[in-house]
Amino acid sequence: MPRQLRAEQTRATIITAAADLFDRHGYESTSLSDIVEHAQVTKGALYFHFAAKEDLAHAIMELQSRASRRLASDADARGHSSLEALVRITFGMARLSVEDPIPRAGLRLATGGVEVRPPLRDPFTEWLDIASRRLLGALKEADLHPDTDVEAAAHSLVCFFVGTRVVGRSVEPVTRQPRRLAEMWQVMIRGLVPVPRRARYLTLVTQLERETRMM
Repeated sequence: MPRQLRAEQTRATIITAAADLFDRHGYESTSLSDIVEHAQVTKGALYFHFAAKEDLAHAIMELQSRASRRLASDADARGHSSLEALVRITFGMARLSVEDPIPRAGLRLATGGVEVRPPLRDPFTEWLDIASRRLLGALKEADLHPDTDVEAAAHSLVCFFVGTRVVGRSVEPVTRQPRRLAEMWQVMIRGLVPVPRRARYLTLVTQLERETRMM
């Protein structure tokens, strides 16, 4: 195996192992020795790629940020309405959190006081931007009540979304996340979307929950 490819695989192994431990035990309770043991690599291999535990945390948050941006870009490229794109983005995030410890760890790190270093944006600022842009588009497309406060709606949605994952982490398995997300959207849609347009989005939520649970 070429040396560069082997180094990339080792780096990915270390990041995944660290994400798994950060997600299950928290950042402060996880040591570099724990990560070395879990990744089954040498300390030298870890320090070759990461000088400190904070660098690992930053790498995980960067990967989560890329995933969020990719989901947003993919949803927009498919020509969905703004509100449908937003619903699909959130279910995409839920699917990733079920399948991969890196998005789960990224959220725990973001809510656990780990400092975000430039050029990485604060994840909540990034998610608020994703939500605000699509909700503003939905308002222009008449998929929201005309008097909707987009900024307040975006803030509430992000807090709702993050809250379901933070609370769920301690009381139920991560596989329950699609159901909680569907419940969130059922409440938000009934509060934000005019009656003639609700059925379309409630049906979409049911469909996406089913698809996400089957993956």
